[in-house]
Amino acid sequence: MTALIYGATGLIGSQLLSLLIEGSDYQKVIIYTRKKINIENNKVKIIIDELNAIKKYKNDLKADHVFCCLGTTRKKTPDKKEYYKIDHDYPLTAAAIAIENSCKHFHLVSSIGANKESLFFYTKTKGKLENDISFLPFDSINIYRPSLLLGARREKRNAENISAKILNILNPALIGPLRKYKSIQALTVARAMYNQSLNNAKGINIFLPEELNKIA
Repeated sequence: MTALIYGATGLIGSQLLSLLIEGSDYQKVIIYTRKKINIENNKVKIIIDELNAIKKYKNDLKADHVFCCLGTTRKKTPDKKEYYKIDHDYPLTAAAIAIENSCKHFHLVSSIGANKESLFFYTKTKGKLENDISFLPFDSINIYRPSLLLGARREKRNAENISAKILNILNPALIGPLRKYKSIQALTVARAMYNQSLNNAKGINIFLPEELNKIA
């Protein structure tokens, strides 16, 4: 099979890329990235350009499974219009191109609390994206909703680092309805995505942290 990753330099995307390269299930991995990525592997094809240029590479973006790990932060992208483009418009464009290229399986990293009716900009944007992609005629749409991600980031995020340390202490106390707020390793999410891609499950499938741990 062929895999296509958007956001392969991010926390989840980089872990997923390693799994796809190391595994034997995918013979080719296409990466669309804004940043230079140092990988030398015969399985990998790298396309470097801005996200607003995705459409012009349509013929180079053909894959059996498309994995979208795109996302930004308010610190990196304080302008709400630009933020919305990165977290909604570009992933939706990627999904539309996948449909044009006859891809049947789409995998989307979203967020816990995603809801198009949310009062919070971040979770509302994620919810709108989920909703819009759900109308596209994929055989399989897999949506992954992790809580706070753990793992080594390239850039420092002091607030998230502090939150992660606090949640690591609180995790055992998060039971019942609160279980979905447990922090989760980015590698665990990546493994769940990889394993789920081999299931070829039909329909729209949404995975919260507890399910992600089981699938991984």
